[in-house]
Amino acid sequence: MQKLLIANRGEIALRVIRTCKEMGIATVAPYARVDKDLLHLRYADETICISEVDYLNRESLITAALVSDCEMVHPGYGFLSEDSMFCRMVEQNDLKFIGPTEDQIASMGNKANARAKLNTLGLQSVPGSCDAVSNLQDALNIAREVGFPVLIKAAFGGGGRGIRVVEDESSCTVAFAEAQSEASSVFGDNTVYIEKFLDNARHIEVQVLGDGHGGAIHLGTRECSIQRRQQKVIEEAPAPNVPQQLLDNLCDLAVSAVRKMKYRNAGTLEFLYQDGEFYFLEMNTRIQVEHAISEMISGVDIVRLQIETAILDRLTLTQADVIFSGCAMECRLNAEDDEYRPCPGVVANINFPAGPGVRVDSHLYNGYRIPHQFDSLIAKLVALDTDRDRTVQKMRRMMDELSIEGVDTNRNNLIQVISSDQFRNGDVHTGFLDQLKR
Repeated sequence: MQKLLIANRGEIALRVIRTCKEMGIATVAPYARVDKDLLHLRYADETICISEVDYLNRESLITAALVSDCEMVHPGYGFLSEDSMFCRMVEQNDLKFIGPTEDQIASMGNKANARAKLNTLGLQSVPGSCDAVSNLQDALNIAREVGFPVLIKAAFGGGGRGIRVVEDESSCTVAFAEAQSEASSVFGDNTVYIEKFLDNARHIEVQVLGDGHGGAIHLGTRECSIQRRQQKVIEEAPAPNVPQQLLDNLCDLAVSAVRKMKYRNAGTLEFLYQDGEFYFLEMNTRIQVEHAISEMISGVDIVRLQIETAILDRLTLTQADVIFSGCAMECRLNAEDDEYRPCPGVVANINFPAGPGVRVDSHLYNGYRIPHQFDSLIAKLVALDTDRDRTVQKMRRMMDELSIEGVDTNRNNLIQVISSDQFRNGDVHTGFLDQLKR
């Protein structure tokens, strides 16, 4: 297989192109006309304009793949990577989908169902409903059983959308209606479920890859607790300040579940950690935004492994081949103001950090106009060093070197976090940013 269509844009599209070039695989980049100045379009072997604004149209992407004689489709991360219908359409047209099966995407995409399924495979989920909750009375009964505060969450949610924190019974009625309404408008399905709100828990995940036949490996853990509005801002690998035996056990449990599922390709199992216990949260059936830090500590190119697994129908690595070293950290640079509002504009006088152990994944360049139609993520700054203290110091130095004019970014917020004593001590949790702002 020698040709691949990238059904995505921006940083992840450029990331896939780079690995494909190293593998001798030609790339095709479909794009929307409003996005015609994207950097990755300069490096793709072919480009195809498929619309004025929408680069996510399934039919147009399949047509682009067929007319350009592609054999594979890589969805990157985001909408299409977790769209079971898109996976089905790709494979019905005899194209190789670089990701899980249609059934696996659908099964894990419904997070209420995923909780139930993974419970049967040995993973303890956050206390809450065992299934979808369809009416307010059931929501109240479950909330009383697990104890307030609780989360009402969209079953097909993601990106921090369709979530409401409910502190007590009096606020449950409004929150339930709001969660259902947002779930319906954003995800096209108003199904919700209830989860105990674990105050100040940590968000820890395990990167896995499966061959689709019962074989699987992991690439260690990631700490993703620094979040704003349930969206990750800073990640690191491995998770700090957790006994190694507990992390090893978590990875073993994750791999065991993936093997039983006969899971195919890359995925991530996410957990909440509190009081020495791990609780399964959800599974993302795709490569993650934060995959770079797993690559840095393992030396594994996850995109290459994704493509190889899809082509060869087997993993090209065993667990024994994966050797972990050092600590890696990623800061997500977003074009936004201090209130997290997107700030599109024209980039000027950009200077990215460099040096040993420094990686920057970005599609920015001087003169690039950041469009308002798409996500505000504009760069991922990644540091690697021998231990966490040195990695934090390196990231602080990287932030000093970073400069971008023309658009507002969250650079100052990132500096505030990594400079705080609490963060430097590894005392992190999902409520960290809210407490820091106070």
